[in-house]
Parts: sequence; structure tokens; C-alpha cells
Amino acid sequence: MRYFRLLVLGNGISAYGSYLNMVALNVFVYDATGSALAAGLFMAVRLATSVVSGWVSGRLVSAYDRKRLMVGADLCQAVALLTLLIAPDSTRAGLLYALAVVTGGCSTLSQVALRSSIPEIVGAEHRVRANGLLVTGRSLAMIAGFASSGVVVAELGYSAAFALDAATFLVSATVLFLLPVRTRAAKDAAGGAADSSAAVRWTARMLLGTAPLLMAMIAVRAVDGLGSSSHNVALPIYSSSLDPDHPATFISQFWATWAIGNIVAQQVIGRVTKKAGRTPGERAFALGACVMSAGFIVVFSGLPTVPAVIAALVAGAADGFTEIVYVSRLQTAPDEQRGRLFGLSASAENTGFGLGMLVSGALLETFSPLQVVASFHGLAIVLCAGLLLLLLSRGRTRDPSAAETIGQGRTTVTEGQG
Repeated sequence: MRYFRLLVLGNGISAYGSYLNMVALNVFVYDATGSALAAGLFMAVRLATSVVSGWVSGRLVSAYDRKRLMVGADLCQAVALLTLLIAPDSTRAGLLYALAVVTGGCSTLSQVALRSSIPEIVGAEHRVRANGLLVTGRSLAMIAGFASSGVVVAELGYSAAFALDAATFLVSATVLFLLPVRTRAAKDAAGGAADSSAAVRWTARMLLGTAPLLMAMIAVRAVDGLGSSSHNVALPIYSSSLDPDHPATFISQFWATWAIGNIVAQQVIGRVTKKAGRTPGERAFALGACVMSAGFIVVFSGLPTVPAVIAALVAGAADGFTEIVYVSRLQTAPDEQRGRLFGLSASAENTGFGLGMLVSGALLETFSPLQVVASFHGLAIVLCAGLLLLLLSRGRTRDPSAAETIGQGRTTVTEGQG
């Protein structure tokens, strides 16, 4: 774990760049083109690339060195941003869509490679703690990125924002390159070839037959993406209705409280795992997802500020808890299959989020933020409740990776736990 903290720092720095990039680029596209359609198309290209990249990334991280892929992904994003920075003003608008492809594809590749590598970097018995540290790092980066983006763009301009963003990716690539970490399971050549051949045949269809619970969890995450898009789109509208003179106030309170909840979740799940001697399983995932969606619905229900902020804290904690449990559960898959599994997951989550952005944006023209958010997150609650009932009816399962008992330097497989 001693090197992993440095990796978390580098990942957090690049995440800060990504969130800064998200705001600065979207505003720049609108300023450069003067078209809301062009700004929407930029976001659509980026999301579509992320969906496609999930499938491609799964194959890449199963076949190539994951550390090199992560370093390459960071460097590609830095080069793309520097190219935009030095390009003449007349050509910048045309480069934006190429940048959308690069950032969408590389960010997904980096995420899939990192999540697939964690059990090999820190050991399977420490993966829950490692996932929690990553969630904390990205939550802090999100607060810093969103909070500083307006100041950086307003005070220093777009060029400074792009240069700072490129620098964060260069720092992340340097940290990754210098860290002496192993990102793949050690195997002999013959075993590696056999595993690679087996991974090629490891498709979504096979998952449906051999690991239906994993597919159900991935489906829940896709629907969670729908819910996340709804509250992301509805939040500015709802915040403006609360305080038309200061529309950013509630948005800032919401995201700051949400991030604090994520950090609290990391602390709680670490203590629970250590005390119980096993990681939470599918039941905890389904229950946490229900609480998360319910919390987001309450946020938009028109409560006074303090109860609404408390609901955001609960939603953030449940969101962080659910993500840690979900990622840790998928990481129990064999190393040669893990990359494709996380690639499939990334495609499903990005598809849900992208589709939700389009549909919720259209629905908000007619319906209130509460109605839209309640519909999308309500769908997630129904699906999670169905999964939870299925798990309860099955009782204890014999899925070999449903839960683990953490011993001294080894992992002992037990029957599925909720």
C-alpha cells in the first residue's frame, strides 16, 4: 500500500484536471461556436466515445501492460490539450471534436485499466481499502475542479485552464511511470496464452449464463447512470428556482456535501470490513443503491436547506459505499477476465448516463425537476429492490466471489453474504 497512496495522489491530480476540463471545455465550445447545438454535440461525441471505448478498453487491458496503457492515456490527453493550446484561434473550433474523442476514450481506458489492476497492485485483501482511497481522492478532486474552474477561466483565461489541465495529466503520467507497481497477475507464457484465449470467449452472453448476479449488478449501474444524469441536468434548474439571484449557491452546497458523504463512506466501509473480516456483497450493494437513489429524490423534494443538505450527505455516502462495494465485487473476477468485465461495466454506465442526459433534458421542458429525478431514480430503486428480493429468496449462494474472509496475507472464499 505504500506506493498506492502516491498512485492515488497522481490519480487525484489527473481527476482534478478532468473536472476542470469538463467545465472549461464545455464553456469554451459555446464561446467559440456561439451555438448551444455545437456544445451539446461536443458532449455527445465525448459520451459516445466513452461508450465505445469501454468495449475496446476491455480488450486492451486484457492483452497489454496496464501501467503503460494508463501512462499513454494521460500523455495522449496532455498532448491533445497542448495541441489545442498552441493551435491558431481559427482552427480551434475544428479541433474540439477530435479532443472530445481523445479525452472520452482515454479517460475510460485509464479508468478500466486502473480498476482492473488494483488487486495486483495492493493485493486482493486490501482492494476495498484501496478502492475507498480512490473514491476519496476523486471526490476531493471534483470539489477542487468544479470550485476552481470558474475562477481559473474568469481570471486567467482558457489558455491557462488548458495548460493547467495538461500539466495535471503530465504529473499523473510521471507518477505512474516512476512507481514500481505490478498491474498484472504473474503467469508463465503458456498459462498467459491459454488465459488470453479464454478471455476472448468471455462475452456478455457467457456472463448471463455463468454470472447472472454480476450482470444484474452491471444493469443496476447502468440504470444508476440514468438517475445520475437526471439530477445532474436538473440541479441547475432546481437551484435557480430556489434562489434566482444566486443559482450557484445550492449547487455548491450539494456537491460539497455529496463529496463529504463519499469520504465518510470510505471511512465506514474500511472499518466495517476490518471488523467483520469480509467485504460487503450483492445485498449490501442493492440496499446501498436504494438508499442512494432515495436520497437524491429527497434532495429535490423542496425541503428547507438543512434537511436537503443532510439528504445530499446521505446520498453521497450511499453513492460512495455502493461504488466501493461494486468495484470490489467485480475485482474478484480472475485477472485475465477482469479487464473485459470493467470494460463492459464502463460501457453500460456511460450508455445509461448519456441516454439519461438526452431524455431528462427533454423531459425537463415539460416536467418539474422533482418529477424527472423521482422517475429516473425511482426506476433504479425498483430494479435494486427486485435484485435484493432475488438475493433474499435465494438465501446463501455458492458464488465463489460473492464475499471474502480476509485473513493474514490470504483470501478465504466463503458463501455469498449480503
